[in-house]
Amino acid sequence: MKILAWGAIIAAVAVLSVEAQPSTGRCEALAGLKLPQVAITQAVTIAAHAPLPAYCKILGSAHPTSDSDIRFEVAIPEEGAWNGRYLQVGNGGFAGVIPEAGILSGLAQGYAVAGTDDGHQDTNNTDASWALGHPEKQIDFGYRALKETTDAAKAIIQTYRGSAPRFSYFQGCSDGGREALMEAQRYPKDFDGIIAGDPANNWIHLFAGAAWGYQALTATPGSYLTAEKLKLIEAEAVKQCGEQDGVIEDPLSCRFKPEKLLCRAGDNPSCLTKAQLTALRKIYDGPRNPRTGEKIIAGFSPGGEGEVNGWERWITGEGNDPKQALIYQFVSNFFRYVVRDEPDFDVTRINFDGDIAAADKKFGPIFSSYDPDLSAFRSHGGKLIQYHGWADPAIPALDSVDYYRLVQKKMGPTEGFYRLFMVPGMLHCRGGPGPNAIAALPALASWVEHNKAPDFLVATKYQGDDPAAPVVRQRPLCSFPARAAWDGRGDRSKLESYRCVAPRL
Repeated sequence: MKILAWGAIIAAVAVLSVEAQPSTGRCEALAGLKLPQVAITQAVTIAAHAPLPAYCKILGSAHPTSDSDIRFEVAIPEEGAWNGRYLQVGNGGFAGVIPEAGILSGLAQGYAVAGTDDGHQDTNNTDASWALGHPEKQIDFGYRALKETTDAAKAIIQTYRGSAPRFSYFQGCSDGGREALMEAQRYPKDFDGIIAGDPANNWIHLFAGAAWGYQALTATPGSYLTAEKLKLIEAEAVKQCGEQDGVIEDPLSCRFKPEKLLCRAGDNPSCLTKAQLTALRKIYDGPRNPRTGEKIIAGFSPGGEGEVNGWERWITGEGNDPKQALIYQFVSNFFRYVVRDEPDFDVTRINFDGDIAAADKKFGPIFSSYDPDLSAFRSHGGKLIQYHGWADPAIPALDSVDYYRLVQKKMGPTEGFYRLFMVPGMLHCRGGPGPNAIAALPALASWVEHNKAPDFLVATKYQGDDPAAPVVRQRPLCSFPARAAWDGRGDRSKLESYRCVAPRL
């Protein structure tokens, strides 16, 4: 199954508005389809345009409550191009727009695809002002928009094709990863296979970690980590723990000692001050309850600190301004417009005992998908692939490891239905010194439809992180806790030069 280049997807998006075919009647007739609490607003046939086949595009909205406006899109390939499968794609951040690129990527692979804006309309996905005073919209975003979209999309496909999809899949990363695990936990019979990438499923605790990092960076005027210092930190981390390609293959076996960068005679570009080292350590360690000492969420792993779209974008903020950091924007919006109903709330006021416990109790059931009991999904026959970039600067990679271990503690061995794949050197969902394309969907389909459980996923690094460019290297992503090890003989850029080995103890 081919992996579609992002450039081709974007080009396809750009021409859709001029590619509608003359009405054939069959697709357009869906505009009159009556579904409970759903209004179909458009049904139009879109002409084939490489790499996309001709398809029927349906836009609609669901209104399960008087304050709900859940907009969705369904794309169904024309006869001969459909592979008989349904794919629902997740969103990112606080959503607000339909994930068009994900829809087109699935469409190009032969799937009938659907996606939703999660129940509100906003092109800025760090903004949560839509949630202020709208508890039903909060529920729509948390989980209800997913179900409404699934049910409407399957009914539309059934009507148009005359038969239900043979198999149903869900795929998402970031908030889409949270949504993926929400599907497995709350709606375990809706999908045969699910892919959860870099999931924000530990929702409340994730934002606690964001507040913790912001407080660490602003504790004193000298605590802040500049872009120059971030590059220094990454170079030292790779020096201590990295491979020849500049990637830290196994952060769990890395004993990174940033203390080696401590300034000996005043601040300068080649060292860290004591205040900077303290802030860095807090970010690596993650937040703890000050009263009990209990870990709230894992800290970030070494690697990727100085990368484009790395820590500067997500944790420390561009222009030496921590309020420009994306995770600061997410946590401040969430606490202002959801938790506290105070648009001017200052996240430095968050304490890591009562505030987090109260938010978890009230809002965890709506937004979090951290329940380790996946027994209903397993009983349904569902298969779950989870992956996470070890260098993710938005969501701690170790939180995926922690969740995976919680599931195993609850359910015993999970190899038969749930596998975790950690991605060395990958930032948030893509990018970084590691691979930027993961062949997860073909592996999942093979597992669901042919019972071929993946011992590894194929991960590819393209030149310039452009899937249309030449391949730089390929590696296997081994089913956790195994890791890829070079055989000592072959070309380090070739997949066949690696094997999966047990973890180092």
